[in-house]
Amino acid sequence: MLNQKKSFSLMLATLLLSACASDPEVTFSDRPSTQIPTITKSVDHSQGNLPKSQTTQQTVVANAWMPSEPDNLPPANYHRYPEVQSFIQQMVSKHGFSQTYLENLFAEASRLESVIHSEMGDTKPSGPPKPHVGSWSRYRAVYLTEEHIQDGVQFWRANANVLQKASVTYGVDPEYIVGIIGVETYFGKNLGKVRVFDSLTTLAFDTPRRAKYFKTELENFLLMTREESYAPRSLVGSWAGAMGLGQFMPSSFRRLAIDFDHNGRRDLWQPHDAIGSVAHYFSRSGWEYNSPVADQVNGPQGDSVIDLSTYEGDEYWQTYHNFKVIKRYNNSKKYAMAVHQLAQAIKQRI
Repeated sequence: MLNQKKSFSLMLATLLLSACASDPEVTFSDRPSTQIPTITKSVDHSQGNLPKSQTTQQTVVANAWMPSEPDNLPPANYHRYPEVQSFIQQMVSKHGFSQTYLENLFAEASRLESVIHSEMGDTKPSGPPKPHVGSWSRYRAVYLTEEHIQDGVQFWRANANVLQKASVTYGVDPEYIVGIIGVETYFGKNLGKVRVFDSLTTLAFDTPRRAKYFKTELENFLLMTREESYAPRSLVGSWAGAMGLGQFMPSSFRRLAIDFDHNGRRDLWQPHDAIGSVAHYFSRSGWEYNSPVADQVNGPQGDSVIDLSTYEGDEYWQTYHNFKVIKRYNNSKKYAMAVHQLAQAIKQRI
């Protein structure tokens, strides 16, 4: 089991930003909590146009799967970076944030070395590199486990009414909503445990490769927290800043997340909003209800046939429009096939 978890984390590290460069990706926490805690926190509205005197007390019901708080690391004095100062001025002039609020926020940010290593690709994998032969067999073994299928059945039954509502509202087959959440976060068990504000700040100002992209995500994250009244340093997710059961990046959160339970807040750490938002994502990407995704065939027969390497030899699959829609979530044929096969396995059990 331990080796499987290590394999799971290592394999998903190769997926993270192929999922999240356009939208979601995944990092994992070790265990879910077992109760739904009620947290009372202060929400400081002074980050926008409201006066600081309008700080309020707000009761938030946290998700049963919300991971524990990440370890506190010393602040990195980001507020003294000239580039951060320029970013702050942009947020003030463009979006009406309080300069003092942002300077205090960045003064608390931590520089995450593990995030830098993950982004720059200098994390050394354990053991020799895996050969290409059997790559699909290894990938499939991570997601198509009996535990995954059973937990998917349990998740479906626990949220059957919400899944039905989302399916009807957005014209998306419910098994694929479940499949995405299963592959992305193991039905909420592995939501990530990195403070999102710290990870995005580190990526935006201490990694050169895609700094522009992560500055945009940081901008969207701060806007998102203001719009939804989240304390920016309270949210945890993947090392690259993806959040919730469906692992949405901040820009996708603002564009595609929905308040499916109509409680006044988009909360992707809760099943209702996560299910509705994944369905909305699929709908906006062109999902065709009750249409094929992929069928196994005997050999390469055209541009829409993909090959997947197994230990027994290559498999060939005829793919259809909905397979491409899944790949818009993560542009990997193995990822899309894992979602498809997990969705079908869970549906058969239901």
